[in-house]
Amino acid sequence: MANTLTTESGAVVADNQNSQTAGPGGPVLLQDQHLIEKLARFNRERIPERVVHAVGSGARGWFEVTNPELSRYTRMGMMSEAGKLTEAFARFSTVAGSKGAPDAVRDPRGFAVKFYTEDGNWDLAGNNTPIFFIRDPLKFPDFIHSQKYDPYTNQQEADNVWDFFSQSPEATHQFTWLFGDRGIPASYRHMNGYGSHTFQWVNDAGERHWVKFHFKTDQGIHCLTSDQADVVAGANPQAFQQDLREAIDRGAFPSWTLYVQLMPEADAADYAIDPFDLTKVWPHADYPLVEVGRLVLDRNPDNYFAEVEQSAFDPGHMVPGIGPSPDRMLQGRLFAYGDAHRYRLGVNHTRLPVNAPKGVSGGARNYGRDSAMRFDYNGGRWPNYEPNSRGGPAEDGPAAYEGLPVTGVSGQFDPAVREVDDFTQAGALYRLMCSGERRRLVENIANGLSEVMLDGVVERSIDHFRRADHEYGARVEMAVKDKRRKREQL
Repeated sequence: MANTLTTESGAVVADNQNSQTAGPGGPVLLQDQHLIEKLARFNRERIPERVVHAVGSGARGWFEVTNPELSRYTRMGMMSEAGKLTEAFARFSTVAGSKGAPDAVRDPRGFAVKFYTEDGNWDLAGNNTPIFFIRDPLKFPDFIHSQKYDPYTNQQEADNVWDFFSQSPEATHQFTWLFGDRGIPASYRHMNGYGSHTFQWVNDAGERHWVKFHFKTDQGIHCLTSDQADVVAGANPQAFQQDLREAIDRGAFPSWTLYVQLMPEADAADYAIDPFDLTKVWPHADYPLVEVGRLVLDRNPDNYFAEVEQSAFDPGHMVPGIGPSPDRMLQGRLFAYGDAHRYRLGVNHTRLPVNAPKGVSGGARNYGRDSAMRFDYNGGRWPNYEPNSRGGPAEDGPAAYEGLPVTGVSGQFDPAVREVDDFTQAGALYRLMCSGERRRLVENIANGLSEVMLDGVVERSIDHFRRADHEYGARVEMAVKDKRRKREQL
């Protein structure tokens, strides 16, 4: 019968309430195959969590193109005409927390979208900030280690967080963003998303534009103060996940309008800032937003593990018409993300339903074979090499994107395309804030910085803020001293 409980091998389970024992009061028997199988499977239910972005929520939906002229800039099939629909899956996450950490914390949010296009999956794995803390992937493991649990105390330590910042001036812009009002969104529905990196768009004529992606929330920006976030996090650690699920269940489908900034390829060489520096934004006055389409999430996953936990986003998953740029952090992520999924989920993770290319007729076609959890026909009797004489998949079509020009000799270099300025944009962001926003920014920074005990860290950190804006640094310095004085009086 369809409702009869069975073992993994399909045998009927006669009793799921009592283990086999040596008599009514005797010890449990090793021969109880159902018990052993059940316990062994339970021990293996958890897979390694993501090193970053471990706490996440996801939903399914669709993307509709609204701009009829995108073919001027890209030959991406999904962008070919207004009104075209593409199935999508989105995952939102915090960055630093481990599984079980609360949603309502001061942390960047991952904003990743998988588009199931007719040309294969396109993964846009970004954040809710248009910038990041560092510009070189070599520093990424050290940065994350400084934000994660300390090896001795097993908790996040202010000394580590601020020590790294004080010696990484390029993070000043992102720290100003993170400790400002937008550092804690009120929900996943009420925040923007960004591709963050610079990518390339290429049209049918081979003309290239550099491109940045901006998802603007149609629900409006809403954020939490630090005190409000403490209440939310304590009352319901999964508050954002619950909010997203319940909004979709009641038909209030969250949506975002996608815009791009487009820079003609020739502009990059002489632009005032390095357009491939992830710690910088392109001013909208120079490169205004161009509307692309609308992302709508209208279906909740039926099973969190199958669809959210096993979802895998890889910046290297591109389709014809979009490609990489010289953005160093993007170049590092092109390796790191796919490698993380091969470690967490196995080399066959792209064949899991949530990751499989749904828009491609016949699915993925290649010569990848074997390894753990290969749950399909594994290529059957067809050859596992190419080229072959038996009609197997063969190379075809033009290159997906244009190559990047290179010069000089290999080595380790500072990004000296032009003078590096780590403070001007951070100062401009500070001056854009109203008086209340500035007050809360300074308060949030001082709360953590005043706890630092390592010599020189506070002084170096304040100097970064002062170089961004003199008032900014002076107010942080005063707030830190005030908080330390109050602690000493307790």
